[in-house]
Amino acid sequence: MGARPEGDATAAFDPLADRTVNTARQPAEAEESTGTLGPEPTAAPPGTDLEPGRRIDDFDLLLELGHGAFAKVFLARQRSIQRLVAVKISADHGTEPQTLAQLDHEFIVRVYDQRVLPELGLKLLYMQYVPGGTLASVLARVRATAPERRSGRLLLDAVDEALKDKGEIPMSSSRAREEVAALSWPETVAWLGRRLAEALAYAERRGVLHRDIKPANVLLAADAAPKLADFNISFSDHLAGSSPVAYFGGSLAYMSPEHLEASHPGLPGTVDDLDTRSDIYALGVMLWELLTGRRPFPLAEAKDSQGSVEQLLEMRRSPIAPQFLDDLPADCPASLRRVLLTCLAPQRTDRWNNGAELAQQFELCLDPRARDLVDAPSHGHRPRGPLWPIPILAIAIAVPNLTAAWYNYYYNRTLIVGKLTPEVQQSFHDVAQVLYPLAIVVATLLILYTARHLLEISIGLHKGRGYPDAVLTGTRIEALRLPNRVAAIAFVFWFAGGVLFPVMLNLVAGSVPRGTYAHFLLSLVVCGAVALAYPYFAITWYVVRFLYPIFLAHGRSDAADVEHLRRLARRTGIYLTAAAAVPLVGVTGITFLPAPDIESIIWAVRILCVGGIIGFILAYLLYGVIGKDLRALERVAATSTTDAGVE
Repeated sequence: MGARPEGDATAAFDPLADRTVNTARQPAEAEESTGTLGPEPTAAPPGTDLEPGRRIDDFDLLLELGHGAFAKVFLARQRSIQRLVAVKISADHGTEPQTLAQLDHEFIVRVYDQRVLPELGLKLLYMQYVPGGTLASVLARVRATAPERRSGRLLLDAVDEALKDKGEIPMSSSRAREEVAALSWPETVAWLGRRLAEALAYAERRGVLHRDIKPANVLLAADAAPKLADFNISFSDHLAGSSPVAYFGGSLAYMSPEHLEASHPGLPGTVDDLDTRSDIYALGVMLWELLTGRRPFPLAEAKDSQGSVEQLLEMRRSPIAPQFLDDLPADCPASLRRVLLTCLAPQRTDRWNNGAELAQQFELCLDPRARDLVDAPSHGHRPRGPLWPIPILAIAIAVPNLTAAWYNYYYNRTLIVGKLTPEVQQSFHDVAQVLYPLAIVVATLLILYTARHLLEISIGLHKGRGYPDAVLTGTRIEALRLPNRVAAIAFVFWFAGGVLFPVMLNLVAGSVPRGTYAHFLLSLVVCGAVALAYPYFAITWYVVRFLYPIFLAHGRSDAADVEHLRRLARRTGIYLTAAAAVPLVGVTGITFLPAPDIESIIWAVRILCVGGIIGFILAYLLYGVIGKDLRALERVAATSTTDAGVE
């Protein structure tokens, strides 16, 4: 078996495909114009004389997978347990295995152990063999393929080609491969991004930063699943004696602004400034490059390393230029564009806070209905901003309540007040002219007061303001509770009106027949049902389709979101039953009236029934839309909750 080319690197190893920063700060006079910060290796890398076919310790070297300035990687057979592994042979220094031994995750290359050969001055790090190539080979294929011809098949073809090159038989089918084959190219990038973000989230929970994310360090399994590799310059804050300075490094082409600044001896930044958001930035650069075929920055022109760092730093302290935004493919969802631009924010406080939050955003990009809720397609006709539906909501709330008020007034005037003395009838009109407008004004103010926080936050987000995660979480839950609260306000006011109206009439006009209270109660049930059920669907539609997605775009939902989304779905079914019952309640109620009374209000009941049927049809249509939207949002939230619980 012959040696593999440098660009393959199918183990946890980075060939010299990009300029790499290595070690902590060095004196300026020690640096050379080589594209690296820190000293270049002056001697041949350890194990240079090792070739496939030889044996070292417990390993038969079968195939060279990659090599660079500091190490060689071989496909090897571990004799003691007869398994294939990738063996990385390097100089004996560092505590890399201690860091890597903490990491056991589906999307991170599994490191088994290390062996030190002091007589040779070598360290053998043996790990899971991942045969499907790297994202570097996928990137080369992307650049050679026209944008309109890219799809999930491109990723699978790159994996299959790598498998054949290594004598492996490509997988015929698997659930993951079938899923990828059906994706567009932007969706494929989101599919990869979600899994790599989960890997970062897992490493972050163990205090480990990667700090050298790039295509050559992402390996691909036979089913195309990505596995993050080469944590050899990672840093763990859970290991005694491990410090960022001791492991400082990274690739200039993918570094975040704070990483670039920390790598330059003449700038004030330090390695302590690096956290998971620096890894998220590098991941964003890599995924943008995978999506478009090039990185979202101009090439650095400086010849010396420090000059390159300064030039790159200047570029990355600015937002992505329009010329690079134009590289995004036509079928790129607005959600994916937003997610990647947030990853690439110059200020780390403006990026996603952690890998779990980013993973959920990528999951959102993979659900067509959910992503269109959060980020309306650019070619769509949906107006922008959180306030435009408010006039529609006002009409949806006002029409049922005004109809209920008219029915209540007509019903009570015909069956109750019309049979009283003229003085009492006048008193009824006087009370009605005060009570109805007052109730409408007070109820409207109370609804606005209830929604004030939601409107304030949504307007602030629309204007670019930032809010803490705790505030956004509370706001999302508050939004999901809003429809029930507004419906409750309407019902309470109708209930209060059913109690207060006859009491006030009795105070103004003197004694009122006892049967009057029964009539008021019947009209209360009908009008309360109208005011309760029909506006609920309009408000829920607004919350689910516009308000909640605004908050979801700026944070990460969790188990509380899942529970409240499910509660909202259950309540919506109950309110649909109430909407269907309005005509039935109206018709049933009049059957208890004497025949002459029925004839006197028959037109009002007919209008109520026809309006109730129309209202139910509209409510049923909205119920279907709301149900689909809730299920889409729940899928995203439930996926995040499941991932967060997996260790």
